[in-house]
Amino acid sequence: MKLQFKEIARFFETEYPLNQDGLNELLSSFEVEHFRKGTQILMAKNKEKQLRFLNSGSVREYYATTEKETNINFYTKPQFITDLYSFNNNINTNKNQESLTAIELLVINKKPFYELLKKYECGKSFIDLSFQRLLKHKELLEFNRITKTADELYKELFIYKPNWLEKIPQYHIASYLNITPETLSRIRRRIS
Repeated sequence: MKLQFKEIARFFETEYPLNQDGLNELLSSFEVEHFRKGTQILMAKNKEKQLRFLNSGSVREYYATTEKETNINFYTKPQFITDLYSFNNNINTNKNQESLTAIELLVINKKPFYELLKKYECGKSFIDLSFQRLLKHKELLEFNRITKTADELYKELFIYKPNWLEKIPQYHIASYLNITPETLSRIRRRIS
């Protein structure tokens, strides 16, 4: 197996086991794509037509209005980064994604992906479990943003997402916490 497919193979072997033939066929259907820092890889008001797995690099996910951009997630380790709601329901996404570093993605188009899931009878469990995780994450994020202070949210990042604090520019972290970069600097000084 090619080194580029090591992480995605591990993901499917542990999360959504397929028989070896199914896994090999699925992996051979992904294409490797490279993007430079600052590349827009998902734009709001478009439909997700590809399933994307981040192999390396960092990506920010955000909402944008004419007045501002608000970061809602960062991807810094190998994982799927597709807006599954748009992908599965064939509707426009509200999200944007931008590469914060050079990135490598593994990509498969929607139609061949669904054909493979149907062929190996694992599609429903893949989609259902992915949505359950997505909803759980979204619920926790909303709860935290409403009930916790910026100091508490930063402490949680420090404990649960230290790689974000190492890899993501601080002004993006401030946007994620919905505070100014200056406020984030004061919080960091207090906590350090």
